[in-house]
Amino acid sequence: MTLLTRTRRPEAPTFWHNDLDDLFSGFFTNTQPGLTARTWPAVDVVNKDTQIEVRVEVPGCDPKDMNITVDGDVLTIAGEKKQTKETKEDNAYHTESVYGSFRRDIRLPSDVDANKIEASYEHGILNLVCPKSEKSKAVKVKIKG
Repeated sequence: MTLLTRTRRPEAPTFWHNDLDDLFSGFFTNTQPGLTARTWPAVDVVNKDTQIEVRVEVPGCDPKDMNITVDGDVLTIAGEKKQTKETKEDNAYHTESVYGSFRRDIRLPSDVDANKIEASYEHGILNLVCPKSEKSKAVKVKIKG
């Protein structure tokens, strides 16, 4: 007795969809296939009672090549990761590092005091501490009665 197993071929549009996305994202951006401008650099935003903390992963970037601005409730982090010397060994060549300009516009959950923002950079991580403005801090309302 022979056992036959039926397998399904992927649908044509689904099969080619990811390949086409990789092709076009790599063609129109400075990033390698699989990475897009909106995913690099990675950003974490934490909303605390008195401040907003922003963590940006920018390994290999020089802090001198980054620019941070605040306009209303939008924090903009822009910069450039410059390409280091390429390595060629035994006729093999391989690179997965992302190089080029980046810009992230982040809508903050509340207004911040732009003059009191503190920025630090250590081990490829840019940390921003953005104190909330007085008007955006939560106020507890007492109930009469």
